[in-house]
Amino acid sequence: MCQLLSLKQPIFTEIKKKWGGKSATKTAYFEKLRSLLNEYSTIFIVGVDNVSSQQMHEIRISLRGEAVVLMGKNTMVRRALKGFVAENPEWERLLPTSVATLVSSSPTATKEKILANRVAAPARAGAVAPDDVWIPGGNTGMEPGKTAFFQALGVPTKIARGTIEIVSDLKLVEAGNKVGASEATLLNLLNISPFTYGMTIAQVYENGQCFGADVLDITDEQLLGAFSKAISTITAVSLATNYPTLPSVMHSLINGYKKVLAAAISTDYSWAEIDELKDRIANPDAYASAAPVAAAATSGGEAAAAAAPAEEEEESDEDMGFGLFD
Repeated sequence: MCQLLSLKQPIFTEIKKKWGGKSATKTAYFEKLRSLLNEYSTIFIVGVDNVSSQQMHEIRISLRGEAVVLMGKNTMVRRALKGFVAENPEWERLLPTSVATLVSSSPTATKEKILANRVAAPARAGAVAPDDVWIPGGNTGMEPGKTAFFQALGVPTKIARGTIEIVSDLKLVEAGNKVGASEATLLNLLNISPFTYGMTIAQVYENGQCFGADVLDITDEQLLGAFSKAISTITAVSLATNYPTLPSVMHSLINGYKKVLAAAISTDYSWAEIDELKDRIANPDAYASAAPVAAAATSGGEAAAAAAPAEEEEESDEDMGFGLFD
């Protein structure tokens, strides 16, 4: 259950003094932030650069029932968190990256829905390219009068059937570089929207710890593989140093039983379970001869079964009274 903080408490009294006439709105925002922090244990610090309001509305709808998106100015969110630190010191780890807060109860499902909602956008002059931008080779449909524009950007072209044709694929902008005005104009003329924008996950906060967004890509198979490898390592070290641990106990018991068997075989000490083993060692021929006899019986039966149809076929030919060419 969410617990709302009373307005009479000192933290909100201080906030009211600092924010003046807008204190009621900001106080309500701080109350909501505090209640969500108390309700959920997993928080996504997300980025919303170049995300339109309509796209944000669609993201909220897709996450309804699974997550709560709480947006706010960096200064306001950090001011609120500084006031909440006295109540829960672990929230201090959220201060350096308070861009936008998404509080979630199902991290994996929420991440997939966030990254699935992306919208293509045209290149704008001055924007930083998140990926390499390529111009594909082929006919552009433009008139030859615009050839000089392509030549200024170093794009190889030729005239084919009265239109400009790009000779080969060309990387126009590298990832991480700013898009120039000429590059943006050319991409718009070619109707190329090279970038896709959407909400991105910068960090994940869970139970007082902050992690990178790549932690969400770890699958159950990877976790089980790492766990199995760690158990194997512990077992090998324990057996090598004769230090008993839970993973090595079973191996130690088996190795100990092997030593007991070896000692019993070398001496006259015996018990019911080892009598057959000792008899096999003392009379190997008796046990070795049983296997060939069984194999011969099996092969003999198969040969007899294969010969039976041939004999029946010969008998049937003799009964007919004539040969194949009669």
